[in-house]
Amino acid sequence: MAIYSIKDIEKISGIKAHTIRMWERRYAIVIPKRTDTNIRYYTDEDLKDLLNISILNQNGLKISKIAKLEKDEVREKVANLLDSSQKYEHVIDALLLSMLEIDEFAFNKSFNDAWQEYGFENLIEQIIFPFLERIGILWQTNTIKPSQEHFISNLLRQRIIVAIDREILHEGLERDKIIFFLPEGELHELSLLFYSFIARKEGFEAVYLGASVPIVDLKEVLRVTNAMAFFSAHIAAQDKEELENMFYNFRETIPHLPFYVTGLQIREHKPILPNNFHVISSAKDFKKSLHQLESSH
Repeated sequence: MAIYSIKDIEKISGIKAHTIRMWERRYAIVIPKRTDTNIRYYTDEDLKDLLNISILNQNGLKISKIAKLEKDEVREKVANLLDSSQKYEHVIDALLLSMLEIDEFAFNKSFNDAWQEYGFENLIEQIIFPFLERIGILWQTNTIKPSQEHFISNLLRQRIIVAIDREILHEGLERDKIIFFLPEGELHELSLLFYSFIARKEGFEAVYLGASVPIVDLKEVLRVTNAMAFFSAHIAAQDKEELENMFYNFRETIPHLPFYVTGLQIREHKPILPNNFHVISSAKDFKKSLHQLESSH
C-alpha cells in the first residue's frame, strides 16, 4: 500500500492542499491517517476517493451533497459519467472490453475496423482520446488494474508509431523541423506521438525526443537541428502556477521560437502563456498553425 503526504495528493490529483483540508474540516471528507509520531498520511484508497469527489464536484455536484453520499454511491455516480452517448460509443466499449480481458486480437480488430471506417485522425481524436479519459475514471472506480492500463497504452503506442512509420520522409529531402518533447516528470506520450504524426503528414520533420526531457537539453538539440518550433504535451497533474513557471522557463531558455502546447493540464488550468506560445486542441488546430508557421518563413 502506497503512502502519500498531502503535497503528494495535491500533485497527483490537482486538488489544492487547502481545498483538501477544507473538505476534511467542513464535511469530514477523506480523513487522513496518522503515524505513531502524529504525521498525517493518505492511502491509495484515499487518493481514489478524493479523485472521485473532485470529478463529481467538477460536474456540478456540490461538496455538501457529495459528503452525504456513501462511498459506493459516489463511485456509482462517477461510473455513470461513462454512459454519455456519443457517435463512437460502440468502438470505445469494444476497446474497453479488449482491455479488461487483455485480448490483443479483439483490440486489433476494433482498432483496425475503426481506422478503416473513420480514418486515423478521427480515430485518435474522437475515439482514443475519450477512451483514455474513460480509463482514468475506471481506475478511480476500482474497475481496472494497472497491468490492464499498461497493456492497452502500449498497444496504442505501437499503432501510432506504425502510422508514423508510413509518413517517414525520404532521405535527402530537406524539411523544416519541429522538436517534440515531454518535460521532466511527464511520461504520457500518446498525444505527443499523435501530433508528431500530424506534423510529418503536413510535410515537416519531427525531431521526437520523447518523455521527461530536461529543459537545459533543448538548447543543444536546437543548435544541432536548427528546428523552427517546439511542441510539448502536459497530462500529469500540476497546478497552474507550476505550469506557468515552466513555460516562462522555456521562454527564457529559447527566447524567440514558437512553442505549441497541448494536454489535459492546459485545458483544465488555462495557464497564462508567454509570447509566441500557442494552445493546440485538435489536429485541425495544429494543421492551421503549421500552415501559418510555414508561411512565416
